[in-house]
Amino acid sequence: MVENQNQSSPGSLLQKEFDKTRNLFVFLVHLLHQVALYAEIEAGQRASKNLPNQADLSVNIKLAGNSIVWQTIESEKFKKAIALVNPAQWVDENIVKTLFRNLSDSAIYKTYIEDQSRDKAKEKEILKYIFGTLILESDTILEYIDERFANWEDEGEMMVGFMLDYLQKPVSINFLDLVGDEKMKFATDLLQTAIDKKGYTEEVIKPKLNNWDPERIAVLDMILLRLGVCELLYFDTIPTKVTINEYIDLAKDYSTEQSGHFVNGILDNIHKELVASGKIQKISHKAK
Repeated sequence: MVENQNQSSPGSLLQKEFDKTRNLFVFLVHLLHQVALYAEIEAGQRASKNLPNQADLSVNIKLAGNSIVWQTIESEKFKKAIALVNPAQWVDENIVKTLFRNLSDSAIYKTYIEDQSRDKAKEKEILKYIFGTLILESDTILEYIDERFANWEDEGEMMVGFMLDYLQKPVSINFLDLVGDEKMKFATDLLQTAIDKKGYTEEVIKPKLNNWDPERIAVLDMILLRLGVCELLYFDTIPTKVTINEYIDLAKDYSTEQSGHFVNGILDNIHKELVASGKIQKISHKAK
């Protein structure tokens, strides 16, 4: 089967979902940067007041020069991501201001600005505080993100991992390709296999449904079963136990209350039959 290269082809739709993930991540990094850079904006605004007092004239702008922030901003990878995604379209200055004001009232921030050094651990620590506490623990901010990114609810936990990876090793992040070639190939291969083998996988699945009416089974459950059977049969480097457990978890997270138990029972039954008939051939990772 040759896939039509158009905007509605399965491959194109899959790529759009990966693009949404990239956009959300680039936005979160950009938002973090904007909070840091607001220290300088705050200083400028207070200094330009009609009658600024000494406190207005001595606002500390250390955060605006955070070394991790500028290391990222000046990197070619991030510049390209900014040009492509344009995360500024989702940034509300009032949200940035609120985050900065909340930060400036915190003890961790006061300790940070009192230290004149650019200790890398402390530069990282203050950014972790902004993201992990001020952003993630604010219902208002999370609602703000959710309103702009429909994928936040499903991908929020993954985004936390991405952000921690970024703060740990900012120079190693490829903002334009979060998935990587290997995972992208796996995703596209699995998608195409599920399409190509639809008839056969349904033939394998339907006899195991017993008294279940295939037409009344949740559509998502059937899709998960088809994907699971494809992994069992055609992806020889993935251990069968991993496949079954992954699809049980997906069913629990995204389908009905009974779906985890249902998918577990059907895939386990299919797995046993395929093993007995010698149709599953897996490569042992221990042998490598």
